[in-house]
Amino acid sequence: MQFPISFTDRMQRLLGSDYHHFMKALQHAPPISIRLNPAKTNARPNISKVPWAEYGYYLPERPSFTLDPLLHAGTYYVQEASSMFLEQALKQVVNLEQPLQVLDLCGAPGGKSTHLASLISSDSLQVSNEVIRSRASVLAENVAKWGSGNVLVTSNDPRDFGRLSDFFDVMVVDAPCSGEGMFRKDPQAVNEWSDESVNLCAQRQQRILMDVWDALKPGGILIYSTCTWNEQENEENIAWLAEQEQAESLKLTLQPEWGVKPSQLKGIEGYRFYPHQVQGEGFFVAIVRKAGAAEEAASHGKKKKYKLTLAGKKEQALVQDWLNNPEQFAWIQHGDIISAIPAHLFEAADKVFQNLYVIYAGTEIAEVKGKKLKPLQGLALSQHLNKAAFETAELDLEQALRYLRKEDINLGIEGNDWLLLQYKNTPLGWAKQVGNRMNNYYTKEWRIRMELPQELPLFDLLNS
Repeated sequence: MQFPISFTDRMQRLLGSDYHHFMKALQHAPPISIRLNPAKTNARPNISKVPWAEYGYYLPERPSFTLDPLLHAGTYYVQEASSMFLEQALKQVVNLEQPLQVLDLCGAPGGKSTHLASLISSDSLQVSNEVIRSRASVLAENVAKWGSGNVLVTSNDPRDFGRLSDFFDVMVVDAPCSGEGMFRKDPQAVNEWSDESVNLCAQRQQRILMDVWDALKPGGILIYSTCTWNEQENEENIAWLAEQEQAESLKLTLQPEWGVKPSQLKGIEGYRFYPHQVQGEGFFVAIVRKAGAAEEAASHGKKKKYKLTLAGKKEQALVQDWLNNPEQFAWIQHGDIISAIPAHLFEAADKVFQNLYVIYAGTEIAEVKGKKLKPLQGLALSQHLNKAAFETAELDLEQALRYLRKEDINLGIEGNDWLLLQYKNTPLGWAKQVGNRMNNYYTKEWRIRMELPQELPLFDLLNS
């Protein structure tokens, strides 16, 4: 693979004697890694672990993930190992046991958002944002599959977050970048790279940081990352932000065996991931704390006007047994859709709804159809689902894949009720029995589009 001369010259200056090892590593295939959803599996595979992530694992080879129903069920997420270092940044500088309001600003397709959802407490509210609407839909899909229930997915420009002044305790900005760390994974990234694109990315990253800065509480934490190596998009940008806003650079403790390379520039502590030193792709992360201390929100005696509308008592009575601990949820209705969000997060969630465009909230429970309710996919994949409230049917691998392709399947049973379909005791979605026929209610936009091979692979990723 041929790389631009200005890129190789710069990397040679950055790496010195390590440069040839770096270039050699770029000629090899990237490692394959997954991160388990601890709320959906207690499996601990006997394979290599990602050392900085509790539930991260390396696979010996890349399987056909599309043909594993457990991926579609949100039991694990296919995520590049270096980006899982977010876990260390959070655990070392944030008290994750306390209630937090967290923003993942550039969230699609969902790797960091689902990771955040597993790290923060159930008392916390997470906002996962993606400005590009089509990518925001993918983000919402992956958030729904993860099923944590305390995440709002928004689709807004970074400048819109200025309306939420001093709102977030933690912000994660995985900024759009020139993509140098993706060169061996995506040859197209090499063709699109130029010195001009680096300059443009650096300027855009500065705009993004300034657009969202006011939404971070005084004393709040910003975790900034890119998948690139040049200093212009990394240390120099954070040094610029720190100088503009008197932000404090925070230092992490590294284990030598991780191979993560610390960097320092203009008082900024950064952490770099090079493919010849870590088992992962190119990555950079830095953490800063906003000046000042968070203040308690003043409580005004005025009656508040809410944008969110609670579902009627009749509708709530019909759905409340569908979740475990239903008394802990606020049941909201928007149009024909009933959703559940943790009750103690109602006011914070309402403030997000008042200021941003929300495309998915908490857990989508049901669609109101006249006097009847249709259970929705978000409910089937929720970590809070009360399976005892529904009839269930276990599918084998072929049946599960045909269901996920939205094909009709025949289980040889009869009835006239909703069925929760499962694979390896893990919910996949809904079907409706009508006599001896079964109607497939899997979400059309999520369906598997590839043709099934004649011989299906035997998946056992989680029991290796």
